[in-house]
Amino acid sequence: MTGVTRNFGGMLTCRIMLGLPEAAFYPGAMYLLSRWYTKKELAFRAAILYAGLILSNAFGALMAAGILAEMEGKRGIRAWRWLFFIEGAITIFVGLNAMWLLPDYASSLMKNPHNTRWFSAADRRLAQARIANDTGEADKDNEGESLLYGLKLAIKDPKVLIFAIMTTSQLLGLSFGSFFPTLTQTLGFNTTISLVLAAPPWLLATIVCCLNAWHADRTGERFFHITGWWWGVIVGFIIALSTMNTAARYVAMILMALGYAGSGMTLVWVANAIPRPPAKRAAAIAIVNSIGNLGTLMGSYVWKVQWSPEYHQSMIISLCALVLSSALTFLLRQMLIKENKSLKDKRRTAEGADRIRVEEAAKLEGITFDEALEKRKEFRFLY
Repeated sequence: MTGVTRNFGGMLTCRIMLGLPEAAFYPGAMYLLSRWYTKKELAFRAAILYAGLILSNAFGALMAAGILAEMEGKRGIRAWRWLFFIEGAITIFVGLNAMWLLPDYASSLMKNPHNTRWFSAADRRLAQARIANDTGEADKDNEGESLLYGLKLAIKDPKVLIFAIMTTSQLLGLSFGSFFPTLTQTLGFNTTISLVLAAPPWLLATIVCCLNAWHADRTGERFFHITGWWWGVIVGFIIALSTMNTAARYVAMILMALGYAGSGMTLVWVANAIPRPPAKRAAAIAIVNSIGNLGTLMGSYVWKVQWSPEYHQSMIISLCALVLSSALTFLLRQMLIKENKSLKDKRRTAEGADRIRVEEAAKLEGITFDEALEKRKEFRFLY
């Protein structure tokens, strides 16, 4: 529809219709992954998902370069309209097929296999037992633990608010991603070459993102695997603030793009830090993602045309945002370290809804309640 719209009202309507499903896609996908993978498997799987976003910056620029250069006026249609037609057709094709390929939650497979009929009953039980073994509790909401109940729990948890503010600041600091082709144009080349130059940093960032997440899963560490890449972005900003040399600024842009390797683990850490009940985890992911995207909104006003080609003001604002985000991430790390120290005593017993989840975990794993309770006691947050 964007490709055929003729006025501002039509364009605005199309953007709203695009934004509504897009708003729920990433947090929903993250929540779905958290229902299948353990805390030491989730980061790498999420990185593969996030790699799609990073690759879109690379191939989007390359596709745009080719389409804008070769499709102008074809069949009487402007090149920018062809861009929406082609990219939209690919998205629709993938989306329709995904409806039949993506599985339901592991906890719902026993009663309603739906689109995972290729799983045997043993496979479905194993999928649930793996997640239960991860925390010592079944990954299910008990009677009375509604979505509203989960929302209330998430709002009351101070970690959720800190995660939300940290994500807002992070996305403001990384808002250059939406303007990356504009930044490469400041290197002094024509439009086509500028779009081509925008691709390599994102291709490298995709590889680094997956390797970083794989190592984070192997080590169980979160803080440095997230903030370390932001510090690289800060170095990139400092280089770009210091010179207009073409090579130096391109190196700075590469460092800036690599910052997305840390960004891809933010919601992973939310899922790790708020594992049960699932309704609370879902609400926490949604809150952090929705509030965090205010950073993207603010970022759209940071990279002003009148500040080009240096963009010094933009980089200073973004640099300060990443410093704040790093500080909040450190605060979260210290909070989780403190919580881990008190977990052994807190999780020695289980009552109410927690007890029901432990009993369910024991059934799934074929162990006694006391053995499941012992596993629950051994659970620790990743930081």
